[in-house]
Amino acid sequence: MRLFLALVPPPALRRRLGVLADTARSRCGGRRMPDDSFHLTLAFLGEQPDARATAIADWLTRFTLLPGRWRLDRWGQFCRPGIIWVGGAEPDPALVALQHQLWEGLERLGVEGRPERFVPHVTLLRRAARPPGQDLPTVGLDWTYSRVELIHSTVTPRGSRYACLARTPGPFPGVSADGRREEGR
Repeated sequence: MRLFLALVPPPALRRRLGVLADTARSRCGGRRMPDDSFHLTLAFLGEQPDARATAIADWLTRFTLLPGRWRLDRWGQFCRPGIIWVGGAEPDPALVALQHQLWEGLERLGVEGRPERFVPHVTLLRRAARPPGQDLPTVGLDWTYSRVELIHSTVTPRGSRYACLARTPGPFPGVSADGRREEGR
């Protein structure tokens, strides 16, 4: 099974990312990612045997994740595959810590492949003909997250299809979806 751990945006944010993807495609060309595939990959696990996938799913359902907020405020690109993305202008310490914590747990389960570098981003386009330029609109989106999902990725001739296999519990009692302590708790 080809697996990854990711944050998946709520529907309203997916729609806003879709508008950005449409705008970027009109200026950069390329293949637009479908709204339902937008995500932030925290750990790409690659091909994993079924038994390990089951162990990862079980571990993830017991993983404690405090909700957080990520600010998407810049355009970016990975030149070689022609990927256009949006992400944060500054490294987000909470996301970096979450990614590190996830990899520590994954390595205890026998998963290898921790990347040397983590660039939090949401891919909007693949195979773009031109880089993002000054003509793209300013990005200013806040993403409140409260769950990490284990995603099974199936490659098809029409692109990848994603299915959630497991997710972290949450939000927790006494903590709002944006990570703040609720009054009276």
